Amino acid sequence: MALNSKIEWTHHTLNLWWGCTKVHEGCDNCYANTLAHRYGKDVWGDDKPRRAIKNAWQELKRFQIEAERAGEVHRVFVGSMMDIFEKPKSLVDHIGNPLLEGENEFWNTGQLRDKFFNEVVPNSTNLMFLLLTKRPSNINKYIPESWKKNPPQNVMFGTSPVNQKTANDLIPQLALVNGKKFISVEPQLDAIDLTVKMKNSDLRLIDTVHWIIDGGESGANRRPFNTDWGRILRDQSNENGVPFFFKQVDKKLLIPEDLMVREFPKIK
Repeated sequence: MALNSKIEWTHHTLNLWWGCTKVHEGCDNCYANTLAHRYGKDVWGDDKPRRAIKNAWQELKRFQIEAERAGEVHRVFVGSMMDIFEKPKSLVDHIGNPLLEGENEFWNTGQLRDKFFNEVVPNSTNLMFLLLTKRPSNINKYIPESWKKNPPQNVMFGTSPVNQKTANDLIPQLALVNGKKFISVEPQLDAIDLTVKMKNSDLRLIDTVHWIIDGGESGANRRPFNTDWGRILRDQSNENGVPFFFKQVDKKLLIPEDLMVREFPKIK
């Protein structure tokens, strides 16, 4: 599956910038934060600037050309080192110099996001963009107004619950967004029941999503994952006709045969 990404459920990974702020307990062992510190990039936290990724636009063009030549639709995860729906933050270049209004084309992350939404998405018909966020309440704040009634067919909006509380909180926020939706339950930290009803609604959590990705945590400080948690989500997905993709136990233990389910949503 992956072409330039180690993430099994996508062909490509793309970041417009580098940096974020932790949101919930799923972020405690954030690999992107760890990498930022390893490379000496001070881009984590609410008061820190984000580092602009200079070659992002060239990479997006290359992804589209390759997929078009292959006659395929390739998935692009945006983004592994950022949150596309984080509120606008100031920018620095690759060596840490501030990008300033009047001197640079872009000086905050909101401008990069707007360019991506308004110029890249409409012209990338062979790419399916997976926009994963821990801030689904921000999606309708930052997408183009036209998307609210006519969401792009090449975009899926996603969020990352890790336990029942975050599922109960985040999935109803995601449900308010028009368009294709998915959840990435990574790292799953406890059992989750997606058949419970959302607050003040007759809809269940699972009724609002079109794809479910699941997996445990990896890394030296990984928290334990019970494979029965994965089986619960697998069975609920199967019973409700939602494609299910099991990514990993912890990158060390082998995936049990009955959990080696790697389904993708249909692309119309």
